Amino acid sequence: MIKVKVGLQPIVSNINLPTVLKTTILPGDSIERLFIATQVGEIFYIGNGVIRTFLDIRPRIIKLGDSEPGVSRGGYDERGLLGLAFHPEFYYNGLFYLHYSVAGTQGPGALSEPFKPNPCDPRTLNLRWINRETQYDHIDTVEEWILQSNDQPQKRRTLLNLRRPFFNHNGVNSLKFSPESGNLVLTTGDGGSGYDPFNLSQNDMEIAGKIIEIDVVKNTFIQNPPVVTRFNELPVPIQETLTVIAKGVRNIPGISFQRFYNQYIKYVGNVGQDLVESIFSFVHYKPIPVTQLIQASLMKSEPDQEGFINFGWRGWEGAFPTSIISGCTENQTLDEKTIAYYNEAITLSASRLQSLTSYFHKDTRPDKFGGTALTGVQVYMGNTIPGLTGSVVFTDLARKKSHPQVRGALAYTTVRPNGEQNDFSVIQTDYDFGSQSAYYVSLGTNLNQTSLYLAVYGSMKVTDFNQGTVFEIVP
Repeated sequence: MIKVKVGLQPIVSNINLPTVLKTTILPGDSIERLFIATQVGEIFYIGNGVIRTFLDIRPRIIKLGDSEPGVSRGGYDERGLLGLAFHPEFYYNGLFYLHYSVAGTQGPGALSEPFKPNPCDPRTLNLRWINRETQYDHIDTVEEWILQSNDQPQKRRTLLNLRRPFFNHNGVNSLKFSPESGNLVLTTGDGGSGYDPFNLSQNDMEIAGKIIEIDVVKNTFIQNPPVVTRFNELPVPIQETLTVIAKGVRNIPGISFQRFYNQYIKYVGNVGQDLVESIFSFVHYKPIPVTQLIQASLMKSEPDQEGFINFGWRGWEGAFPTSIISGCTENQTLDEKTIAYYNEAITLSASRLQSLTSYFHKDTRPDKFGGTALTGVQVYMGNTIPGLTGSVVFTDLARKKSHPQVRGALAYTTVRPNGEQNDFSVIQTDYDFGSQSAYYVSLGTNLNQTSLYLAVYGSMKVTDFNQGTVFEIVP
């Protein structure tokens, strides 16, 4: 793969943690504007070089950085405003959609202590999430809003209310309209902790760990759906609006669509546990209506899942059986890796989707890097950076061994015509962050995928404010 070098051109600085970067054209406007959603609940847009507030829902957002009793996160949090999507007809109807963690819903969490599976103790491999109405961390909501004629956004209705077991793995950049189906796509994450303690990602009845399509046109009369964790707890009119595209999700920083003749290639990144970060691609898939999944569950039968996408988690972490990593006592420079869920790895070995590319938390190869967590995957179809045209660009939060000043990573890969796995290449940047840490927290694009935007933060504490900068990636 060719080596690519790019520049980073600052667009706006000194903002809170930017989680979503998207563009749209406001009703009555003629120019595509960049919208920035921050984790704490602000949505800004850039107009004529000036940053303007589109919406501020900070009072609606759960208090970030709060910990359940006895657990300290040091200000790190994965809740907040996580998704923003504009309706394909936003210019005419003013509709847009939000996914966020709701204020005042803090619970004690589903487990009283951190979880780690023990292959020698079957009890740790078969945990169940019980007492869900009391043992949960928080509630996420997906809402429909409208930009009124007076330019004031107003909430119209709630599409889903989801009870989440832990504070993390709620998805990020989690909403996008599919250009294929016209439906709203929601990526949920497996609910958090580590190693998916309750195996929610492979359970067809669980909303966690799935990619879901929501038909926002159907059954719009429902205003206040119940708070649920399973599909079969939803009223039938809401079930009828939902289809499931994929399962086996750990945590996904969004989905990207690339037009290829008369069809679309879909790209999804699955954040890893301790070993590997993975990017998947697929063209053909068979979504399963939620009503069909529920019917199969009632009949205690398996729904037809041929063509259904399964990323393999929790049995597989990308291209590898999910492993527990511990230090070797004989040699501190080496690790011992133990398969966490052997039976699940075997069960899923043939049905899981193979990753397009992977990068690792430890990698000594030249021109590679040790990663931490995948934070964005976007297609680039522009021609101003010729080395990237048609490529899939991705970001990692922080390179390993980039201390004392943390630096994120920017890289790319391409799809091979024969569908085989591919390698990746690091994209070099020339920006000098000085003594400031630079976590690469999100990646965005414009409507026709000819521009790329990178969000960088100076801290991984959501309680450290105004340390965000949004860049355009330029030649």
